[in-house]
Amino acid sequence: MEALCPKLDLNAPRISSIPCKCSSTRLGSFDSYRFSCLISKSRRRSFVPSPLKFGGFRICSEKRCLDRDYEVVEVKRDELDRSLIESVGRSFFSFAAAVTAVISVCCDSPALAESLTVAFPVSRAREVNTVQRTLVEAWGLIRESFVDPTFNHQDWDLKLQQTMVEMFPLRSADAAYSKIRGMLSTLGDPFTRIISPKEYQSFRIGSDGNLQGVGLFINADPRSGSLVVMSCIEGSPAARAGIHEGDELIEIDGEKLDGFDGEAAAQKLRGTAGTTVTVKVHSGKALGSDSGFREVKLPREFIKLSPISFAVIPHRTPDGHLTKTGYVKLLAFSQTAAAEMESAIQEMEDQGVQSYILDLRNNPGGLVKAGLDVAQMWLDGDEILVNTIDRDGNMLPINMVNGHALTHDPLVVLVNEGSASASEILAGALHDNGRAILIGHKTFGKGKIQSVTELHDGSALFITVAKYLSPALHDIDQVGIMPDVQCTTDMLAAPKETLLKEKGTISSLEADSCIMIAEHELDIQESTGSAS
Repeated sequence: MEALCPKLDLNAPRISSIPCKCSSTRLGSFDSYRFSCLISKSRRRSFVPSPLKFGGFRICSEKRCLDRDYEVVEVKRDELDRSLIESVGRSFFSFAAAVTAVISVCCDSPALAESLTVAFPVSRAREVNTVQRTLVEAWGLIRESFVDPTFNHQDWDLKLQQTMVEMFPLRSADAAYSKIRGMLSTLGDPFTRIISPKEYQSFRIGSDGNLQGVGLFINADPRSGSLVVMSCIEGSPAARAGIHEGDELIEIDGEKLDGFDGEAAAQKLRGTAGTTVTVKVHSGKALGSDSGFREVKLPREFIKLSPISFAVIPHRTPDGHLTKTGYVKLLAFSQTAAAEMESAIQEMEDQGVQSYILDLRNNPGGLVKAGLDVAQMWLDGDEILVNTIDRDGNMLPINMVNGHALTHDPLVVLVNEGSASASEILAGALHDNGRAILIGHKTFGKGKIQSVTELHDGSALFITVAKYLSPALHDIDQVGIMPDVQCTTDMLAAPKETLLKEKGTISSLEADSCIMIAEHELDIQESTGSAS
């Protein structure tokens, strides 16, 4: 029997995380799934039994809820557990030929523990029954860890009841999943979402650095909800077709993207190398007919998502000295980003570079842990890297522990509107700790952290578990980070050549106006002795 237990992504931030363990047993004709998690006292609630109706369910505070139409099993637990116990039972009896599932929830410490029971009729459609369990699992995780304890000013327990009633008559898993997505959308947070097992596998492949697709990074704009291109991988089919950061995706293969999140749209763009996909995009900057709308047929290809590219740029200072500047382009915070960054810094140190430019432009983020790991390569001591704020408003600073920077050479960080999430955490950490100056445009403004939990059916739940502030307590969410020195839009229309280690790319880097400004600022740091 498979256990009903989420597998926490070890790369997800350990903020308001829920350490879990699982076991499964059989109680008579019931399959019992035990899902144990730590619950805080502040989130313990009392529930008043409500009348049962066909297609609905009940939550009650007794250890055993008795009703002639619903059979409920009491699930025993270890008195030492502080846990959330989820038990899904199945029993056949006569009530309009319905099957009833039972979910028992025990909260908080043994002395204050409260046994909550949720009973609902189980769908006859096997695939919908599976999604019913996924619904309750997702509901419970959000109830305990979502950053907004008011759940966007709604009764979250009532929302479960409403969604279960809507799901009961359905006959397909896709339709049932849409009900979960609808429930999550009421939270008012586009970053809290569920993705299907297939989408989650693609997500894991992408974070590992390999995929088959068209080379687009896309995300939902939290203000408008539209899907926006964050960046294109250099040399990819999308880049060759002239799609640029800031373009809006309207359709994929003729299907409108209203209501799609970034991962769902990305899943439609991915596919077997050699196949094609047609996208309709809108560019607000485009001039000409049809107000900037156009359709593009893109071939899918094997795309290697190496997160790091770097080069050594020869630079002559105002006093005539020839120096070396290390340029590092960080495309995304994947699982290998920190290790590859360390290797790049060490290689450039061996080549005798005397200053660095870290380019985070159009980096949409990724794994927060990777961003924190990269920050520690540039900082010493016990500096604060970021401040997180949990659902109860408590602020928790995340500090380095006896850090040792790989280099103390002067550093400039390039950012723009496409720099988001982990990019903003890294830029804020380096800037607020006096390690680097920022050059470019105001960043995207995504100041929320998500955890990723694999659910029992292989789907995954992304939950916003915390907000974050920079080390200097600057709010970033929907605000962004303003750089110290700005580059104009014309300056950012820089060459698009692939940035690798080959010497042939150095001239294209030197032609990038923002890099020219960065080199000037590094000269100032050198002349004033303000190197970090």
